[in-house]
Amino acid sequence: MDTTYDVIIVGAGISGISAAVQLRRGCPGKSFLILEMRDRVGGTWDLFTYPGIRSDSDMFTLGYAFKPWVEPNAIASGTAIRQYLDDTSREFGIEEHIRFGSRLAAASWSSDSNSWTLTVEHGEGTTTLRSRFLYLGTGYYSYRGGYNPPIPGEDSFAGTVVHAQDWPDDLDYRDKSVAVIGSGATSVTLVPNLARRAAKATMIQRSPSYVYIEPATDPEAARLREELGPEGAFSRIRLRNLENQQKTYAAARQDPDAFKKLIFEAIDEIVGEEIRKEHFTPAYEPWDQRVCVVPDADLFHAIRDGRAEVATGQIDRITETGVLLRDGRHVDADIIVKATGLNVVMGGEAAFDIDGEPVDIGRRWTYKGLALSGVPNLVYAFGFINASWTLRIEVVNEYWCRVLRHMDRIGATRVTPELPPGTALPERPYVTGVDSGYLRRAARHFPHQGDRAPWTNPQNYAETQRLLDSVDDGVLRYEH
Repeated sequence: MDTTYDVIIVGAGISGISAAVQLRRGCPGKSFLILEMRDRVGGTWDLFTYPGIRSDSDMFTLGYAFKPWVEPNAIASGTAIRQYLDDTSREFGIEEHIRFGSRLAAASWSSDSNSWTLTVEHGEGTTTLRSRFLYLGTGYYSYRGGYNPPIPGEDSFAGTVVHAQDWPDDLDYRDKSVAVIGSGATSVTLVPNLARRAAKATMIQRSPSYVYIEPATDPEAARLREELGPEGAFSRIRLRNLENQQKTYAAARQDPDAFKKLIFEAIDEIVGEEIRKEHFTPAYEPWDQRVCVVPDADLFHAIRDGRAEVATGQIDRITETGVLLRDGRHVDADIIVKATGLNVVMGGEAAFDIDGEPVDIGRRWTYKGLALSGVPNLVYAFGFINASWTLRIEVVNEYWCRVLRHMDRIGATRVTPELPPGTALPERPYVTGVDSGYLRRAARHFPHQGDRAPWTNPQNYAETQRLLDSVDDGVLRYEH
């Protein structure tokens, strides 16, 4: 443990690679290391391998501002995104700083040395590393497995049961009947892709979700690339899409009926009003839960063509030959896919302590949605829920580097968000306005947010930028 790094970044996915590039550009003198538990870069886009895995955000905003997306599809496949991240890590000299197959197990802060001591697990055992600053680019769900609630009768099924997060490489679903349990982004991606080779793919959902049809390619991109070149076109489209995402979300919340009409008319045109009313008309308002994107309406074309169908209703049990619903309907299946969601965690499931005292993240307050009350020299990456993840991450990373430069200017070795004594804040959920099941289940793992800055986690781009204006706001305590 002779080397003490200025920064250790945990995770080599979208957030970690972005942080490393920003660090090299904004704080070029800082030494850093990236710990990645997998064998390749990519994070989400290396873990998930189910058929059709793709982004549900356009790559002009999910991609990096410093690395123009030049591929034809705006809604990109998981393979294309992983390749983009791999290319980025090589182009910007990040790959040589990554230690693969290394999982952060524990991080302990010492006030005596003003540094973090990290316990890192790898194939040969454990290693101890030291860092002055810790950046958690670990995402917000467990890599150990997805949310996998037991279903009565599951053991009696004669076929194969898989969870979407643990997709087997050798699963042959050609000419098979496949039942996909779930109605979120994973299901609406899987079903049309399975339907291309399966005898039939059926999405079994307890209740409908909002599904938004969007073109897979951007009709303006090719023209703008010819006129402005790849970088100019990327910047123009990125700004346009950023504004559109924010406006669309605001409009959906302010006038939900108009938003529903827009969604429903597009669905009705392909599968008809009867199917839409039964299977794609939720009981809640738009963006009470996340809205799923369907590129080029592939799900609805599969339903219209008879290659896919939807069964809406409560599951009674799994039988030897499929899934029985409580209303008596039976969905025959050779393969059952449980697209039942994520297990949400913070910090990659590592253990944290300060001078030997354990840190319970769920009992801390978030500082600007990027740091924790009372926890020194630590930033965590959490993007937008209602827009592209990367848009917020890049603002966070720019702010973080400004904090590091400010510390160097004043000679500080420690920075801690401190809640002033006697401050009374209402305990609001870390993410408000979106009530998705995976967020409700994970509430205890997230820090609280209050009702006033800087103890909030804004999910609006303009508000995020305003909140991150100052690196010396009287709340960050800098110490020598």
